[in-house]
Amino acid sequence: MPLFGPARAPIVTLMDYRDRILINPEIRFGKPCVQSTRITVGDVLSYLASGMTEQEILADFPQLTREDIRACLAFAAERERKVVSIPAD
Repeated sequence: MPLFGPARAPIVTLMDYRDRILINPEIRFGKPCVQSTRITVGDVLSYLASGMTEQEILADFPQLTREDIRACLAFAAERERKVVSIPAD
């Protein structure tokens, strides 16, 4: 049974990606990467957006784990929440 918060909205708990996604200026020009790889968060998101399944990504990149893919999604979700939108005139 799903948990609900105020106004019956589902409670969503994001994983803590901070131990899996690292930013190092000397690796891939400082783009966020999966720890111990040179695979960027953007790479993983692009693969998913192009229609690759999680299983296909894991088969093509055996150094990745299912949790790494979830960490990329959590990182992107947090960044999206921080984006400030400017209303159009």
